[in-house]
Amino acid sequence: MTRCRFLFFVLILVLGLSSQAAASYPLIVQIPPTVSIDTLAATLGGTVADSIPGANTYLLVVPVVPLPDRAALLGIQWMELNRSVSLPRFGLRGVLGLPGTAAADWYKLQPAMRLINAARASPLSTGRGVVVADINSQVDYAHAALVGHLTSGYDFVSSSPGEPSLLDQSDAGFLDQSDAGFLDQSDAGFLDQSDAGFLDRSNPAYLDGLHPAYSHGSLSAGIIAAIAPDSMIMPLRVFGDDGQSDLFTLAKAIRYAVDHGAQVIQMNFGILNPSLAVKTAVDFARASNVLLVAPAGNDNTSRPRYPAAFDGVMTAASTDLSDTKGLFSNYASYVFVSAPGVDVISVYPGGYYIVASGTSLSAAALAGTAALVRSLRTNGVPDSIAQAALNIDSQNPTYANQLGHGRIDVLGSVMPQGIPVIAEVKPATGTQGQTLAITVTGRYTHFAQDTTQLSAGSGVTITNIVVDSSTLLTAQVSIANNAAIGAQTWTATTSTEVVTLNDAFTIIAKADQTIVFGALPDKTYGNPPFAVSATGGGSTHRVVFTASGACTMSGNIVTITGAGTCTVT
Repeated sequence: MTRCRFLFFVLILVLGLSSQAAASYPLIVQIPPTVSIDTLAATLGGTVADSIPGANTYLLVVPVVPLPDRAALLGIQWMELNRSVSLPRFGLRGVLGLPGTAAADWYKLQPAMRLINAARASPLSTGRGVVVADINSQVDYAHAALVGHLTSGYDFVSSSPGEPSLLDQSDAGFLDQSDAGFLDQSDAGFLDQSDAGFLDRSNPAYLDGLHPAYSHGSLSAGIIAAIAPDSMIMPLRVFGDDGQSDLFTLAKAIRYAVDHGAQVIQMNFGILNPSLAVKTAVDFARASNVLLVAPAGNDNTSRPRYPAAFDGVMTAASTDLSDTKGLFSNYASYVFVSAPGVDVISVYPGGYYIVASGTSLSAAALAGTAALVRSLRTNGVPDSIAQAALNIDSQNPTYANQLGHGRIDVLGSVMPQGIPVIAEVKPATGTQGQTLAITVTGRYTHFAQDTTQLSAGSGVTITNIVVDSSTLLTAQVSIANNAAIGAQTWTATTSTEVVTLNDAFTIIAKADQTIVFGALPDKTYGNPPFAVSATGGGSTHRVVFTASGACTMSGNIVTITGAGTCTVT
């Protein structure tokens, strides 16, 4: 029995040693130019698997990871294991199809784009001459919304230059939305995002199961193309169809982007622990005056993620149309700005469009904005974006100082600094016959209580102006029942400036309302005046009474003037 037990332990030991001998570790090393990588690999009993050109950074496969003291003696400046990285998931509400007559870039007019004044920035900058590298998954080069917006990239998954290709949807169980109750976008009726959650579980289960690698690259590229249409997007595919990549490939892609002329790099990934390889590549990009953008992450936490938390990286959190933090969005002191990321419409492979949520969408909006500013000036781009951002701490008191400088304003970012402008009118829409309170935010303005006037287009009366600060005022707006439908230009006049904002406020048609009268009293001639009441079926408009026949109206007070019939409407 003792002999059997002894042989058993010997067998375990032999098997363990064999397993250890067969083990291999992917090790990233940084060495000085004076050290031979081939000699180093041979000394460690390993092989050279890959390298980052010009960086003296290599990927080795070794049987044993050297201890730090030995690594230093061998000339290794730093080392780390090559860990795998997963592409961030995002919330998917559905896939949209459009008739062939619709413009490919129709989604650039969606509410999220209007909120950040993307279209208003176009007369000042379109991003011409700027290359935006997008480190992501595969992109549909053939999508109509991306044609003409993509430059040559590189496919690090197949180790080949990126070439135009149509993604084959036939093997992916492509979604048939015909019976999913999804919105028809052909009439330009965009989604109301104000009450949307990160992932609407009421949609078919297969929407949730769709892997982000399937569409993530096209989704990000679509947002960049909509905001900076004349920039060129360099697709760098680092995530395979399984959504997996690794630290070495990510670092190599960052370095590739810099070496091939990118002025903006969007890094669509996040890791919990800082990577020396990625940090070294980020530092190289910063030293090359390249702008770096990253999503904050979709875990609703302030725990640092990288590269988002690295110094010099512009990190984007997500907000909705009310400038409230997305339920999923990370938040932290290192967040640079926020941008729309809840139920945003973008490009989906195969000629379709997607309604999705995630901080990658916000990062893409920030990358597009950076491209616009970078097209105008080489330096000071982050400062321009930060100074133009609208502070949203009042809408997010729980996350004050953790959503960056505020929500991005694309127009303000490209405006020459120091020039007074109206940045925002909120709310920006009203209905015929409506009376509402509005807030006007200026930038570099000099609003003062006794000298500031605010004027609008025909059919709109502005009263009760209250100046809260040199850049903020409130007022009451009354819209006539017959006011012209459409966008208006508003003007603010102070003692030192006249500033205007085109398309500042839009009047929409008054919807039909059901008026419900209260119980009408039984009155006869000679009775004293009496009151009537009515409500507008949920309308925000006041009810106006008129009288005909043997009576008169004053407000809601009826006075019977003689015998006969009194009609109140």
